[in-house]
This record gives sequence, structure tokens and C-alpha cells, in this order.
Amino acid sequence: MIASVRGEVLVRRANHVVIEASGVGYRLTVSAETLRSVPAAGQETFLHAETISRDDSLSLYGFASEEERDLFVQLIGVSGIGPKVAVAALSGGPHRELITAIVAGDAKRFQAVPGIGKRTAERIILELKDRVTEEVAQAGGTIAAPEASNARSLARDGLINLGYAPLEAEQMLDGIEEADDAQALIGAALKRAAPGSKGGA
Repeated sequence: MIASVRGEVLVRRANHVVIEASGVGYRLTVSAETLRSVPAAGQETFLHAETISRDDSLSLYGFASEEERDLFVQLIGVSGIGPKVAVAALSGGPHRELITAIVAGDAKRFQAVPGIGKRTAERIILELKDRVTEEVAQAGGTIAAPEASNARSLARDGLINLGYAPLEAEQMLDGIEEADDAQALIGAALKRAAPGSKGGA
């Protein structure tokens, strides 16, 4: 099993990277959060990895931290959650946010992820809550209370409610100056995304 990869970035795409190590190019599927830590092509990087072996395929998934990899492994252990859906969940925000949502019983946080319905979101909470809480306690950490007043989080949720995917919502908010007003952030993100705008596609 390949547990980590260190080498030169050959390819950097929205959902995967290719890293050359000792003459071999490794293609790793990554979350949007991990992609943030991967430098441009030509530079060296290091990623933790998880190998998923199926009857007809062998896939590698890359992670910026062991904690994110561990959460990925826990997520795919839940019935109805495959690797692609787990990566989509991890793309919605920092892994600590997801852990907080699990401990807080916030199933809606997972329902915003494509491929996760209400029952599956509730199953994630049910199966992982005690395990995640115990692991954090053993590591000497604490779980922060959900930041209901966090403007960026509220803005992201608002964009998701408008029909944008979690990853798309995060990308729309990237680069926008932080503010205490979620509505202002949503307005700025929509303005940037509008056709013909300098920040839009």
C-alpha cells in the first residue's frame, strides 16, 4: 500500500494531481482543501495517501494531513459513502469543520454534499460521532462549538442553498475580503461570478 508520495508536481487539476517520485508519476485524487496546499507544477510537494483497490481498478487519494486522510477512511466506512463522495464532503471545508459537524449532529452540513441524502447524512452522524469524539479526546484536543455566526460559513451555506456545489461555493468566496455580513459576501460572490465580470469565468 502506498502511504505517501513526495516529489515534483507534474499536473495540478481541480480534482487531482500527478506527482513524479523516483521516475514514476502518481495520479492522486484530492479534495479542494488539499489542493490548496499543492504548489504549481514544477515544484516539490508531499501528500499522505490512501490506496483504494477494487476488482477493476487501483486508485490513489492524496491528503495534505493525516487527519484528513483518517476522516476520509472513516467516511468510506459508512454504508453508502464511496471514495468520490467522501472527497466531495472533504472539499466542502476544512476537515475540522466536518468533525465539528459530526460531533454537533449537524446532518445538514453533509446533506449539502452531492451524493449524500438525508438518511446517509444521519447515518454518518450516528456511526462516526462517538468514534470521532473519542479520538479527539485521546489526542488531547477539543471540539470547538459550531460557529453559527461565522459569516463565511453562512455565506457558503447560502450559496449552496442557491444551487451551487460546495466546492463551487468555496471557489466563489476565495479572494473576497472577509466581512461580518454573510449577505454582503454572497452578493460579492454572485457579482464576481456574473458573466462579463472581471472575477467571473
